[in-house]
Amino acid sequence: MKILSVNRDAKTIKGLEYGFLTGIAYLRPSKVLCPGASKGCLAACLNTAGHGAMNCVQKARQAKTLFYLRDTKRFMEQLDQEIQALKERAYKNSMLPAVRINGTSDIDVQKVFKDILDKHKDVQFYDYTKVLSRMYLPWKSNYHLTFSRSEVTSLRTIKILVKLLRRNVAVVFDNVPDEWEGMRVVNGDLNDLRFLDGQGVIVGLKAKGKGRKDTSGFVVHMKGETK
Repeated sequence: MKILSVNRDAKTIKGLEYGFLTGIAYLRPSKVLCPGASKGCLAACLNTAGHGAMNCVQKARQAKTLFYLRDTKRFMEQLDQEIQALKERAYKNSMLPAVRINGTSDIDVQKVFKDILDKHKDVQFYDYTKVLSRMYLPWKSNYHLTFSRSEVTSLRTIKILVKLLRRNVAVVFDNVPDEWEGMRVVNGDLNDLRFLDGQGVIVGLKAKGKGRKDTSGFVVHMKGETK
């Protein structure tokens, strides 16, 4: 059982055009692995988008999640080996390696996977998070985080992150605009390489999977949107 999926979805395949070979670990999301998840987030989770809607995919993610929870040490050892293989494959093809450990989870990577980040300094690691406190902490030079807005995130918090701290915030829209609430929006669906987005921007993502039917406020509807 492989932990990393390498260029198996539409967004990571687009990363090839930018010279990156990307590996993503997809686990089964839950309040344990996603401590900052809101009700709207769990209901509209990308876990159900694309191939994630298939029963066989859900079973595979559940198996990897149990592997992580029940035998973390061996999970780490295998992940280390897969990252090494990803690097060798990337360099062989004159590309750069990138890894997203939290494809559909929100583990504190800088804490839990510290040794892996330190060992593979030549890999660009990146993630989304809904744990606000992580956005105020320093990041390792090879790690990048994008805060993910939910229906319980205040506009004030978003503007502090974007305008004051120059952090990036991902927002799910029904239709991705060029600007939102006076902040520049970059289209996050063009690729999954969040570390290339620049600083202090809104990363616009179009609602997918169950998110298309969201009524919780997790998805921002541009028509009739109020501050």
